[in-house]
Amino acid sequence: MLKSIFQHSLPKFTRRNLVTKFPTMSSPIETAKMAAAFRAVDENFPENAKVVGIGSGSTVVYVAERLSQLPNKSDFVCIPTGFQSRQLILDHGLHVGTIEQFPTLDIAFDGADECDEKLNLIKGGGACLLQEKLVAEASAKFIIVADYRKKSKALGTEWTQGVPIEIVPNAYAKVTLDLKNLGAKNVDLRQGGKSKAGPVITDNHNFLIDADFGAISDPQTLHNKIKSLCGVVDTGLFTNMANKAYFGEENGDISVWSA
Repeated sequence: MLKSIFQHSLPKFTRRNLVTKFPTMSSPIETAKMAAAFRAVDENFPENAKVVGIGSGSTVVYVAERLSQLPNKSDFVCIPTGFQSRQLILDHGLHVGTIEQFPTLDIAFDGADECDEKLNLIKGGGACLLQEKLVAEASAKFIIVADYRKKSKALGTEWTQGVPIEIVPNAYAKVTLDLKNLGAKNVDLRQGGKSKAGPVITDNHNFLIDADFGAISDPQTLHNKIKSLCGVVDTGLFTNMANKAYFGEENGDISVWSA
């Protein structure tokens, strides 16, 4: 099946080929999220794209929907950032691949837990931060789609659950102390909730810590300090990675931020 992706070229898509009238949704914000996702695809999707990253989040659902409408959808393969996004790709009849097969991507679309005006991000609320960062780093272009509640003047002011940090399990106690020494006000080992006794286990078999540093004035420096701690795999701070962010607004409008 994957051979056909690279052995033929279907007609190029244009906006005229695609539906631009949006169905009536349950709320203006939901309509705006769909419009933002559709616009993000229409304005950024490369005509000759072969490998596309697909993240997670309620707005990314509409990205997959838009991609499924493209007449050349058999020409590209989609790389998921976790189980949820893999199912999203399959549910929309798109080809699915892995980062091991395709380590270089043309573009990736993902959501965010918080985005500041410089397009620094907090991600990892869905426990997939390492896979999300791997796909984002491998992509020539990285586009964020979200709703207005994810916009922020400074990281840590709207998303108050803390910076998600993936760690190796036996480093939990040490990393907790280290994070407090770095200035974290609260450090919590993320729990599985009603469906699982004990901590969340990531797709990479690690633990997740949520560390609250309050408002973050310098996300890159904080990321570097946390990443340097022994036992830390990676952080949910995504800096200097996103090219654009599309937001569905409360009144149904769309706003676009650029790096």
